[in-house]
Amino acid sequence: MSTLPDPLEDVLGSPVATSEPLSGGDLGELSLITLRDGRQLVAKRGPVVDAEARMLSAMALLNAPVPRLLHAEKGLICLEYLKPAEPGTRAWRDLGQALSQMHSWAGQDYGWREDYAFGTVRLDNTPGSDWPAFWSERRLLPLAEDLPAPIRARVEALAADLPNRLPADPKPALLHGDLWTGNVIFTEAQGYLIDPACYYGDAEVDLAMLSLFGTPDPTFWRGYGRLSAGSDERRPIYQLFPALVHLQLFGDSYQGLVTRLLDEAGA
Repeated sequence: MSTLPDPLEDVLGSPVATSEPLSGGDLGELSLITLRDGRQLVAKRGPVVDAEARMLSAMALLNAPVPRLLHAEKGLICLEYLKPAEPGTRAWRDLGQALSQMHSWAGQDYGWREDYAFGTVRLDNTPGSDWPAFWSERRLLPLAEDLPAPIRARVEALAADLPNRLPADPKPALLHGDLWTGNVIFTEAQGYLIDPACYYGDAEVDLAMLSLFGTPDPTFWRGYGRLSAGSDERRPIYQLFPALVHLQLFGDSYQGLVTRLLDEAGA
């Protein structure tokens, strides 16, 4: 049975031959679609995939390596299929260079033109000009409300001290926003960034998360370039946000990670 609307099959120029579920669809339904003419694409359904399409388009405008967007409508996007392959060190280096280039463009404010969500976790992307305030009010404090009291108090204390810990006005770089190693796909040709949750912010946010749930090849860092002084001290502060998201989405097994990051941040 077709998993694409009939008018879309007409646009693609071929009916669906097969549809297979793909892994990785925690926040949406993924299918590998093979058309009768042999072409393959990925269909992704979910409540925020049309916003994802706009994010992919913004990243593509800055020459970021993202899958080609074939179609977008409310609740459904279609992307080129990327056949995975083992990455070489050059692919990691090139990915670092590409991410650095994307981060080199500056936006006007911190945030994004629309809100987003990771499942039940809503992200307030209301733009602002004060970066520590954005990280405190839009990222950490909303996720602290349901924490056990001792952990909540530590997060709140850290949030209050962010003006002393984070730069007041780093360049508002376009962020992938959910950049862990599972959101990087390598083909035989290169590496690609998938499943973005874009907004403008400190470029170190992407780099911190990339080191939280995986370890990029060392050549990635050579491709990206030198980080600003103090990045090691800021890393756990930026990693705390995705750790809190995982705690809310997936339960108490992530409480130890949250506590460890608070310890590393000296909070």
